[in-house]
Amino acid sequence: MTGLERGLLTAKGLLLPAFGAVLLSGCVVGPDYRTPLLAVPASWSDQKPTQSAKPAQLSRWWQRLRDPELNTLVEEAVAGNLDVATAKARIREARASYRESVGTLFPSATGSASATRNKTAATTAGRTASDVYAQYQSGFDASWELDLFGANRRGVEAARYGVDASEENLRSTLLTLVGDVASNYAQVRGYQARIALARRAAASQRQTADLTRMMAQAGTATAADVAKAVGQAASTEADVPTLEASYAEAVHRLSVLTGRPPAALNGRLKRGAPIPTPRLPIPVGIPADILLSRPDVRMAERQYAQYTAKIGQAEAARYPSVSLTGNISTAAFQLGDLGKNSTIGWSFGPTLSVPLFNAGQLEAAVDVARAQRDQYFIAYKASVLTALEDVENALVSLAQERVRNGKLASSTKSYTDAARLERARYKAGETSLLDVLDAERSAYSAEDALLQSRVSTATDYIALNKALGGGWDGMLDSTKPEIVDVSTGPRLASKAP
Repeated sequence: MTGLERGLLTAKGLLLPAFGAVLLSGCVVGPDYRTPLLAVPASWSDQKPTQSAKPAQLSRWWQRLRDPELNTLVEEAVAGNLDVATAKARIREARASYRESVGTLFPSATGSASATRNKTAATTAGRTASDVYAQYQSGFDASWELDLFGANRRGVEAARYGVDASEENLRSTLLTLVGDVASNYAQVRGYQARIALARRAAASQRQTADLTRMMAQAGTATAADVAKAVGQAASTEADVPTLEASYAEAVHRLSVLTGRPPAALNGRLKRGAPIPTPRLPIPVGIPADILLSRPDVRMAERQYAQYTAKIGQAEAARYPSVSLTGNISTAAFQLGDLGKNSTIGWSFGPTLSVPLFNAGQLEAAVDVARAQRDQYFIAYKASVLTALEDVENALVSLAQERVRNGKLASSTKSYTDAARLERARYKAGETSLLDVLDAERSAYSAEDALLQSRVSTATDYIALNKALGGGWDGMLDSTKPEIVDVSTGPRLASKAP
């Protein structure tokens, strides 16, 4: 048998097992992910069985509050909010991890080169002879871990689900952000209206006090009456500082939500505007819609999928693994002789690794992965129930607040009319000061409650849209890093600052 024939037989003996291993590389272990089917109610509790459910109108829902300033603030918050910037960075991290995982499916190769100067010495018959020479070497190494049981492919699958989860996390952050901006804006306008009301009521009560003082001078009222009238006006005025503080806190929160210092919006929002009033009622769709519309629910489902894939990773570690390795090297005493008048060596072949004994560690790792998967499945189910609860609560709150608002509007009108009539009768001497003060106090309280109800109606509307999954649906670039590094290549090290 010639050397060539022996070489072919050797190559055949090496390549056939390797080829069989490649064929096996289409195999995977562990459970395949399937989207879970969860039972949800057919309709919301306030919907009649015969009522057709129109799809929820979630696209830019805040624009239906009809406030241009709010629309501008939402856009500014999306562009400048720091939580959104963090969520974008997490997307970039997840995408980079995915690319890293994909790299494990392909061979890796490295090159090497060396140059050494050597000296040898030999002593014979008392004489020492030395020889100095240079040696040059270069080589190329390659390796490929065959994914026999799908460990690497399961890793890529888990990383892909991780990218999906990070994108849903960004949408969830945007949903919360838009809702917070709208809620705080409604609070700002509500506090402005209540401050203006307190000042108007206090001014009216001061007029009553002045009238009482004049009547006391004329002998038709007492000093005690004057003190009571002045005291009620001062009590109403005392509400203003508390409302001003709450107003400032809401403005500061809005500023921070847009990525600015707390006082950045003070001048811009100082001019009053009406409390945002939503267009009601709004379509809410059916409960099953939240499985697709709520980003926190979708994120929980993607995390469940991610940890299902990780079971396959842990399971594959219990099976044999095969790697193909090869290298070629050359050495010469002259740099120009590399590859020509030089020694050339090469090697190629598979490496088989079989786990024999590990005291149950690999099996325990699979059990850990299964338990983690179960936790994320439970978290997914919990997110669905929480979403259903959020919608039901928001529907009830909004419906009942609308009823309350109507009653308060009627109450405010009645008390305002009563206060006006009592003041007229008091001027004519037909009623007592206590009746006037009581009517003014009731009118102020009723109108203040009405303003708070209007704010509550707006915030309940906002909460309902958040519960349904309404958030930012515009384009958002998550590829741009916050910090752009320069001069990252090789250079002389500089002293630390």
